[in-house]
Amino acid sequence: MARRMDVNCDIGETAGFWHASHEPELLEIITSANVACGGHAGSDESMHAICERAARIGVTIGAQVSYPDRPNFGRIPMNISSTELFASLCEQYDALDAIARLHGSRVSYVKPHGALYNTAARDADHAEVVVRLAEHHQVALFGLPASQTEVLATMRGVRFLREWFADRGYLSSGELAPRSRPDALVTNPTTIASRVTQVVRDGTVTCIDGSVLQVDCDTMCVHSDTPGAARLLWAVRDALTTEQVVIRAH
Repeated sequence: MARRMDVNCDIGETAGFWHASHEPELLEIITSANVACGGHAGSDESMHAICERAARIGVTIGAQVSYPDRPNFGRIPMNISSTELFASLCEQYDALDAIARLHGSRVSYVKPHGALYNTAARDADHAEVVVRLAEHHQVALFGLPASQTEVLATMRGVRFLREWFADRGYLSSGELAPRSRPDALVTNPTTIASRVTQVVRDGTVTCIDGSVLQVDCDTMCVHSDTPGAARLLWAVRDALTTEQVVIRAH
């Protein structure tokens, strides 16, 4: 059986009118859209526009939930109780799902954004909130392999899709390099293609310190705000196609 790989991207993060942004082009390249639903970015208008087009072209919709912190774009950890966090994530999810259903689709998975993604990967309390959200709605969960989120999702019977970031540098621990580092982002399409090929052929990625990390993933991501995101997504797709990997949502 041919190997299958999902290609995802964070969508709905532009500050201006969505149709006038670069994001509609990105939506045409991916198979799964992580839609910002109000926590760190996104609005009713952007969610309607994205869900309408995603439903029309067959792109799977996911809820990109985050800490409720728009001023910091959800990229700074918040000191927030599990009860408050769960209530906020439910509100974000429900807003997107209601809009998706109006356009004949639905939310099929949860993907935490930014600081919540990284914190939940190692903090059991916030991982439990994220897993409980996916469990409550009976949808899949995107996350970092070998993380607290994967451990808890497996224990709770939540379908977990292991994610690899084509445009981010990795530490030897398996965590993403902090964005404060100059080598945190990978923006060269040729480098991206080489990394994808390495993941597919060898099941490894070379970390920023030169060490080699084992990688087993179900979905590959390029961030919409990474410079040249469209070219990078095409590099991912071209490399997967060359390796005879079927590009399709799981």
